[in-house]
Amino acid sequence: MRVVAGRFRGTKLEAVVGDKTRPTTDKVKEAMFSMLMPYLDGGDVLDLYAGTGGLGIEAVSRGMGHATLVDRQIQAIQVIQNNIEKTHDKDAFTVLKMTSQQALQKFSEEKAQFDLVFLDPPYAKETLDADMHYMVDHHLLSNGAIILAESNDVANLPIENDTFEIMRQKQYGITVVTIYQYNSL
Repeated sequence: MRVVAGRFRGTKLEAVVGDKTRPTTDKVKEAMFSMLMPYLDGGDVLDLYAGTGGLGIEAVSRGMGHATLVDRQIQAIQVIQNNIEKTHDKDAFTVLKMTSQQALQKFSEEKAQFDLVFLDPPYAKETLDADMHYMVDHHLLSNGAIILAESNDVANLPIENDTFEIMRQKQYGITVVTIYQYNSL
């Protein structure tokens, strides 16, 4: 795994040992960021299921201002911190060891808002719909925020509605990448 483009381009990233995380392959990551390019212009990123931190690091490398990386596993947190160290820009990142629900509650209390959100929960614990609605209900998304959801091909993905517009959707093997844009009412 490596940072594909931007100011950290070529930086080799560590993977979490074991099967508790599912790193996004370089091929899928390149495709994701190709779809995201029009939206990578400063702002705050949230990676709610960060794993290695690769998506948040790539987003900052390509132009986002700051990334908050959340994971509940200590092994993942250690890998994220090691990967951030390799960027030589620790101030561009915040790392939180907690569950996704704890993090969302913390952000709500802090009145945080995000411009780009990565949602890549464990496939067996699909929480995309609940996570997205929690973020809307608690005002965690800036108007026009982009959510990139990575799921498997049998996931119960949130449908397009007045709140979320599906901008793009692509399938890579069993992985489905869906880009939503948030429209506040």
